[in-house]
Amino acid sequence: MLNTTTLKTKALARFSFMAATVAWLVMVFSDVTVLFSDLKGLTPDIPVWLPKVMLDLYIVGLYYYYKFKIERDESLNFTDLLWRVFATGLVATVMSLSLRLLDFLLGSTKLSSNIFFIEVQYLMNLGLFMSFLIAAFTAWKRLILYQKSKWLIRGWTIFEIALLVVLLSDILQLIQEDWALTLISVLTGLLALVLSANMKWVAYLNFRQKWTSLLLLLLSFFYLGYFFYTTNRFSEEIAIQSTAFLEFGGHVFNIYLFSFVMLYSIFSFLVILFNLPTSSVFEQKLEEVVNFQRISQSVQTEQSEESVYEILLESSVRSVFADAAWLEIKGDHEQSRLQTRNIAETEAVRIQEHLNGRQVRGVLDQSSDRTRNLSAHLATLKGTRFRSIMAFPVQVKGEKIGTLVLLKELPDGFNKEMTQIVSAFANQAGISIENFRLLKEALQNERYKEELKIAKTVQKSLLPNTLEVAEDFEIAAFSESADEVGGDYYDTLRITEHEVGLIIADVSGKGTTAAFHMSQMKGIFHSLAQQSLEPKEFMIRANQALRYCLERGSFISATYFVLDILQKKIHYSRAGHCPVLFYQASSGTAMYLSDRGAALGMVKSKDYCHYVETKSIAYEAGDVMVLFTDGITEAKNPRGEEFGLERLKETLQGVVNKSPREMQEYLIAELYKYTGTEEIDDDYTTMIVKFRK
Repeated sequence: MLNTTTLKTKALARFSFMAATVAWLVMVFSDVTVLFSDLKGLTPDIPVWLPKVMLDLYIVGLYYYYKFKIERDESLNFTDLLWRVFATGLVATVMSLSLRLLDFLLGSTKLSSNIFFIEVQYLMNLGLFMSFLIAAFTAWKRLILYQKSKWLIRGWTIFEIALLVVLLSDILQLIQEDWALTLISVLTGLLALVLSANMKWVAYLNFRQKWTSLLLLLLSFFYLGYFFYTTNRFSEEIAIQSTAFLEFGGHVFNIYLFSFVMLYSIFSFLVILFNLPTSSVFEQKLEEVVNFQRISQSVQTEQSEESVYEILLESSVRSVFADAAWLEIKGDHEQSRLQTRNIAETEAVRIQEHLNGRQVRGVLDQSSDRTRNLSAHLATLKGTRFRSIMAFPVQVKGEKIGTLVLLKELPDGFNKEMTQIVSAFANQAGISIENFRLLKEALQNERYKEELKIAKTVQKSLLPNTLEVAEDFEIAAFSESADEVGGDYYDTLRITEHEVGLIIADVSGKGTTAAFHMSQMKGIFHSLAQQSLEPKEFMIRANQALRYCLERGSFISATYFVLDILQKKIHYSRAGHCPVLFYQASSGTAMYLSDRGAALGMVKSKDYCHYVETKSIAYEAGDVMVLFTDGITEAKNPRGEEFGLERLKETLQGVVNKSPREMQEYLIAELYKYTGTEEIDDDYTTMIVKFRK
């Protein structure tokens, strides 16, 4: 959407154009009226000075129109400005030639020789001429004020004020004395000369742009000459019959404006023409700087060392106008690979073998780091089009990692300056690659630290600080990660006054990925559990939500419980998780509630409903339910034996009379005792529920 400033600028440009159009129409009407009165010997009904005033207002309107269209359009470059001037002149010239065609078609009719018809044609050509001059004036202003300074701005301001004074003096007769007019003319002329010498923009044109600019300026000369001739021809025809008309040459401002536009056009043409021979040299030096900058900044912009090698190869070839090149890079186990440009790999290998066969000691020999011109040796190789060759080492920390070879078809195609340029490229490439490797290593370390930091924070926020409590039961939970970040999750949620939801889950994978999947599981648990869903429906909806979030090969095992305090029942559904250990106080026995169920995310289709079910079991006072992850039962002793389900059951049966917190502490202590170390291989997570009523 266009901003307010842009809309305002467009509105002002339209208003200025409309004002200029109205001023021109009034000028034509008033001038024809004065001319008619003069021819008939009558006193005009309108002031004789009105046509000149309207001409000045037309000029002012055009000035502001082009000010908004050209001067304030920051998107225009140097050649765009010249194109705008050319386009304006082209349109004006085509319209003027159309009038000449009409005049030609009329032939020797009375209309073609009618003074009023001639006057209207003259005024139309005058309006087109002034439009072209003011468009060129505005464009020249932008070119002159490129890289402006304080004195340049002040000089241009004085120049515009002087032109304004001249414009007003044509109407108000501000300058009566000849010496004053001469002084103004000299001052304006000197300012025009000084300002026209400002050609800094020419240096930024490339060879093609300079030729384009020369062509556009030549066409501008044609437009200036054509309109100057046309307006003067009409002036002479009208002057024969009457003196009451707007003569172009009688308007001092017009002469000043025409002279300035012509002067700057000539200066621009000559400066561009004389700069043509040095364009290629300037562009070559500029390209060398750009290529050097590309290599220097490649460590910030590129994603691999291969990109840096490619930039080095391309920049070197372009800077010294090489016909072909290759870059030999040492890989692992001293194996080398070639990146070629305009040469087949087989031919590059043949050149290497030829030089090695002649026992040439240079950078092509990986034991040397000298840069040498090997053209004399290449001349003895038959069947190759290349007659000049140079090689440069690419080093990182003083160790050669590659060799850059450049070739030309002409003999003695490389000079000392080219050698220095490419040598600087090769050295900078080595520095960039070294920095790239250091930066890559630092980023990897920093990324790993940041990943662990994020994962720890996420995991810590996922596990609840407090668990739900009720008169019917008491809960204790414990979780410890084998690595910095684990994948185990447990939580509780009050669903209704007499229902509490419990969940325990184990996310596949480690690190940040597991932590984020845990956060997804937590969001699903808190969202679905509040809807009072039966456990099977909970699992179905959870799988539906996770199947689009988990990547292939990832899954979450879980068991979801709903403790119904009112009915004294436990409703649960198992999704591929470890079986629940349930101790019945009435019988004094413990058993595992092992029910079928597929892990969340393993079945991506709607058939998941066939892989889970809801089970229910009643509880009584003294009953204990132990939830755990596989890290508990798979913990190994020094002999590699797992803790196992039976040992877990035996361990808990001995402390069922204790509180959940005490049972948990006893279990973890026995686990560490069994493994003989506190360094664990997998996450330890338990949640123990003891029923009191």
